[in-house]
Order: sequence, then structure tokens, then C-alpha cells
Amino acid sequence: MSSPSSSLGSPVRVPQADRSRAMRARLLEATVELLVERGFAGTSTTLVSERAGVSRGAQLHHFPTKNDLVVAAVEHLTERRGAELADAFDRLSAQPVATATDRRTRLRTMLEMLGDHFASPVFAAALELWVAARTDEALLAAVAPLEQRVGREAHRLTATALGADESQPGVRELVQATLDLVRGLGLASTISDDSARRRRILREWADVLDRELDREKKEQE
Repeated sequence: MSSPSSSLGSPVRVPQADRSRAMRARLLEATVELLVERGFAGTSTTLVSERAGVSRGAQLHHFPTKNDLVVAAVEHLTERRGAELADAFDRLSAQPVATATDRRTRLRTMLEMLGDHFASPVFAAALELWVAARTDEALLAAVAPLEQRVGREAHRLTATALGADESQPGVRELVQATLDLVRGLGLASTISDDSARRRRILREWADVLDRELDREKKEQE
């Protein structure tokens, strides 16, 4: 394939580090796509390299084993999706809230965002990884620390978005219950389109959270 050309007609050389990063990104994206489409058992390093348009040698250079590849792919895209969600929460939190109705509306929007996050293809790919790790000790050794780290970050992000004071009795449990709820709804969405039911449930849960968090706040005043 020819190199890109400058305005003067001379080839523009892409630095090796940039080419390597781009190749790695293609491999990670292709891995998640295949995990969603074919499951863990149906995903192979050969299929990934073909999907990414990368030679087998180059793929093995970056990721010597299938476990290395799938764990890195889920970690990379989970972190990216988490950063996107955090940015969306920040933008929403910056909007003024003048009334109790405004507060409930914002809370409902936040929960819908969180529900969509856990219904994304990245969650489905991670689910494939967790199920496979249950009976694969080597994979579990790599997946368990990742899941713990992702879980802690999801909890922190959710607590911050809700404005929850976890030093108050029961508040930490409310935050964790929220995460358990959206994970369960995300699991349901891997079987069929469950978006309408998910929105209805999260609207009701938003009202519960609003009431309980407001009660905790008033009790401390």
C-alpha cells in the first residue's frame, strides 16, 4: 500500500509508534466485535487478525496468546466507554437544577445513560470473558483484577454522578444496588431488545433514589 503524500507529492511517513498504536487499536476493536458475534469459544486469534487486517505475526507480537488479546480488548474498550460516560455525566451535572422536578429529571437521565452503558456491546463482550473465566484458571487470574478495578471505578463514577454521600448509613448500599440493577438489565438485553422495559424500570428506580437520597440528606441537616 502506498504511503500518504504531502501537498508537494512526497510520501509522508507515519511514525512507527503511530502505526503500532493504530494496529493495536484495530486488533482490540476486532476482538470485541468477535466476542459479541461469536462468543469466547468462537473467537480465535486467526479470526481477529483477519478482521483487523493485521498479519498473524504482527498480532502475535502484540498479543502472544488469546487470553492476552481478549483481556486487553475488554479492558481498553471498557475504560474508553467509562471515560465517555464520565464526560456525559459531567456535562449533565453542569446544567442548573432549579426545582425538585429538575432534579428528578436529571437523575432519570443519568440512570438511562448508565443503563445504556451496561447494555452496550462492550458489556456483552465482558460477559463472555467472565463466563469463560469461571472454568479457566489462567483466564480468571487475568480477569479477576480487571473486574475488581472496573467495579470500583463504576461505583465511584455512579456515586459521584448521584451526588451520594456514602458516609451516611445505607447510601453506599443504594449506589451498589443501582449498579447491580443496571448490570442485571444489561444481562437481559443480551438476549433480546429490552430497552423499553429498561427505561420504565430505571424511571421508577430514579424516583426511589431521589426520595431516599433526599431523606438521608434531610436527616443529616
